[in-house]
Amino acid sequence: MTDEILGIGSRVSHPAYGEGAIIRVHKAAYEVCFMKFGIKQVGKNYGEWEIIDVIEAQAVVSFNEAEKALIKILNAYSDISQVVDLGDRWVDGVLIIKPGDDGTKSKEIPIDTFFHKIVMVRDRLRVMEQRINSSKLTDEEKVNLQQYITRIYGSLTTFNVLFKYRDDHFVGEKSQ
Repeated sequence: MTDEILGIGSRVSHPAYGEGAIIRVHKAAYEVCFMKFGIKQVGKNYGEWEIIDVIEAQAVVSFNEAEKALIKILNAYSDISQVVDLGDRWVDGVLIIKPGDDGTKSKEIPIDTFFHKIVMVRDRLRVMEQRINSSKLTDEEKVNLQQYITRIYGSLTTFNVLFKYRDDHFVGEKSQ
């Protein structure tokens, strides 16, 4: 049992219901959306579940924050890939790869094809994160693997210029 109050978006693993996320906090209970069993109420003093990811409890949650938390949960637990838009200035563009050797021909790739491959890399990294988080690895092993993935995201920030919306950007390690 924990005295910590979990906030909306916190992820838990229940021995009977499996993995879920807290969607509402009541005085004595949490409303939890379990992936296979739907919404259930669980008492705040319940101590048999594993807390996977803690989101700090806040006194008031705006609709926008709740919406972002729900989107994060749905993205984390579904195989549905969201539509990611290419920036307007790149539509119908071409990526030209020009070798340093004058005797070698340049390669032209439609930029939307290249962009699609970048988005696929991002989606696969997210699936890898999900599998790491739900694996039976120790917490230390999970953290080590997550650090590698964060560094990969950081390496991919160069491609953020292609995305139409900032929310779709790659994010690496943030400075403290």
